[in-house]
Amino acid sequence: MHIKSIIQTIEEFAPVNYQESYDNAGLITGSPNWECTGILLTLDTLEATVEEAITKNCNLIVAHHPIVFRGLKHINGKNYVERVVIKAIKNDIAIYAAHTNLDNVHLGVNKKICDKLGLNNTQILAPKQNILKKLFTFCPTEQAEAVRMALFEAGAGQIGEYDQCSYNLEGYGTFRGGDNSNPHVGAIGQLHKEPESKIEVVFPAHLQRKIVNALQTAHPYEEVAYDIVSLDNRHPRVGSGMIGELTEPMNETDFLQHLKDTMKAKCIRHTQLLNKPIQKVAVCGGAGSFLLRNAISAKVDVFVTADYKYHEFFDAEGRIIIADIGHYESEQYTIELFKDIISKKFTNFAVILTEINTNPVNYF
Repeated sequence: MHIKSIIQTIEEFAPVNYQESYDNAGLITGSPNWECTGILLTLDTLEATVEEAITKNCNLIVAHHPIVFRGLKHINGKNYVERVVIKAIKNDIAIYAAHTNLDNVHLGVNKKICDKLGLNNTQILAPKQNILKKLFTFCPTEQAEAVRMALFEAGAGQIGEYDQCSYNLEGYGTFRGGDNSNPHVGAIGQLHKEPESKIEVVFPAHLQRKIVNALQTAHPYEEVAYDIVSLDNRHPRVGSGMIGELTEPMNETDFLQHLKDTMKAKCIRHTQLLNKPIQKVAVCGGAGSFLLRNAISAKVDVFVTADYKYHEFFDAEGRIIIADIGHYESEQYTIELFKDIISKKFTNFAVILTEINTNPVNYF
């Protein structure tokens, strides 16, 4: 099996197009055409991580955090990032990262946190906009079902928890073939009137080429009529953070203890308790302070995240509890998520979780 097969599986789950503009997800070192000897899963890639991969005969490291994030102007080993890249290249180790794209999918990092905490009725906290498009096409009514199914198979027609969604309208189309045409129906040089169906489907923008190829392959006409427009609609399955509910309300101290135990946190930095039961919870793996307004608007009881600065805690203003559990702690189960994604497709392949705790923060 080649590394590109592993990458394809991960990106089908978390498309690279869903990463934030500042991010650097994807293959950082190595070639997608290498045969894969084994996969080491980690949150961060350190020199020790590369050495672990070498020892365990894994030539692919799959990490959450990209080792090259802001770009490199020199590669001479003056810092740990450069040394990791040098070591990986020297030993033919490929490093692949799925970062904010894995954060932003509805079954990604934040869903994993929700599952660990026992939250139900989960939904994206801040759905993304401008990543959906709509296709309008017209085809003979007799072939409409085949065209619809081809579009669905290519990934069109997904709206929330529903798939194979489309809108259809019956009418007729007219055309006249020129001397060099090869019409599916009608005759060259004669105006033809054909019963047609108008089909409308939405699709994620990154699938446009695949959707159009599927349409042109399934459509019987020599010249396929279609329009594509961009939508401002929010995508309910793509975005930042997640909301969920506890099966039963918990008092604040019991919830914080549950949070601390579940997420293996050494401590929790939190705002003032509000003496109210906890049931609705918002989570964001990693640095999530940018989502506080969304959490307050959603009327959640507590917002679980990391990397809160001193003055940002004041922004809670007694309306919500902010619980900062630490960056590593909030994302530590991402390696389990990677294993779930890869092992589901490649059941008999060597997928190894790192034994190295890469958390740079220590507590005394």
